[in-house]
Amino acid sequence: QVQLVGSGGGWVQSGGSLRLSCTTSGLTFTNYCLGWFRQAPGKDREGVATISDDERRNYAQSVEGRFTISQDRAQNTIYLQMDSLRTEDTSIYYCALGPRVHFVCDLHPSAFRDWGQGTQVTVAP
Repeated sequence: QVQLVGSGGGWVQSGGSLRLSCTTSGLTFTNYCLGWFRQAPGKDREGVATISDDERRNYAQSVEGRFTISQDRAQNTIYLQMDSLRTEDTSIYYCALGPRVHFVCDLHPSAFRDWGQGTQVTVAP
C-alpha cells in the first residue's frame, strides 16, 4: 500500500522561503511521477511541480524560477524548495504519486492517484 506523508508547511512573510518534504513508502513501480499540488479555499486543485523517476521536472508558470522540486531516492523523499514566496502562494499543499505515461510528468491532478495529507502554507504580506 502506497503512503505519502507531507510536512514542512508554515507561516512566512512575503519574500521568504519554505521547504516542503514528502516521504513515500510502498512504491512498487519504476516509471513514476511525483508531484506537488495546491488548493486554496474556493479554488480547484492545481499542479505546482512534478518530477519523474528519471529526474525530468515540470513547473507551473506561476512558480517557475521560484520553486524547485527535487528527490532523494535513498530517503524516498521529494522536496519542494519555495523561494520568493508571495501572498498568492498561500494554500494547502499536497504531494502525490502517479504512473509516468508521458516523457514529462503532467501537472494535472487527474494524472495522479495516490495523495498525501495536505500541509498549510501561509504567506503574509
